[in-house]
Amino acid sequence: MDGNGRWAQRRNLGRVEGHKRGRDAVETVVETCREIGISYVTLYAFSTENWQRPSTEVRALMALLQRYLRSELTQMMEKNVRLRAVGDLERLPPKVRESLDNVIAATRHNTGLTVILALSYGAREEIVHAARTLALAAQRGELAPQDITERHLTQALWTADIPDPDFLIRTSGEFRLSNFLLWQLAYTELYVTDTFWPDFTRDEFLRALANYQNRERRFGRTAEQQPLSEPRRATR
Repeated sequence: MDGNGRWAQRRNLGRVEGHKRGRDAVETVVETCREIGISYVTLYAFSTENWQRPSTEVRALMALLQRYLRSELTQMMEKNVRLRAVGDLERLPPKVRESLDNVIAATRHNTGLTVILALSYGAREEIVHAARTLALAAQRGELAPQDITERHLTQALWTADIPDPDFLIRTSGEFRLSNFLLWQLAYTELYVTDTFWPDFTRDEFLRALANYQNRERRFGRTAEQQPLSEPRRATR
């Protein structure tokens, strides 16, 4: 969800105003996913690198996150939305972590759209964490190093029981992954739009999804080897 700061600067506003406006785009995307039957949507809300931003901006972002969590719980319950989070959550301020845990607990039995917030998230850190987990298992004699497979590493990630994404949308025209879901994105379809996140509307989201529907996903196979209909998985 990139471009909040630049959106604000082009309007001679403070960067925090861009983050505030970005909340509208979050609500639009989440509601559209729910309406059209997408099962999972992951929002890259705050990276491990974002902790390096000016302390005033970080505090403002954390305050916005806390207000969002408190204000959206009723809507999530009414609309059967489940909230989850991935990342180094221990780094979040205690009050933000408490609000996050409360919403996750309250919505855990909801069976509709699952919204995953990537908070204090970095894919390299996630992979290192998984490697340490497997190393400890091997040290305890629970797993032989030569027996480690892709499945073992996948299950040691923060996203262990979440499907790999089918589709990644990057706003603001940046052509990079920015340390996001590096393991999980191996065969994900990528889409980049020049639109800043605060201006990302329902119509643009639907255009992006239409673009995805016209793609042929082969997963390393030839077109002739593809089944007539490839099973659809979760979209982010």
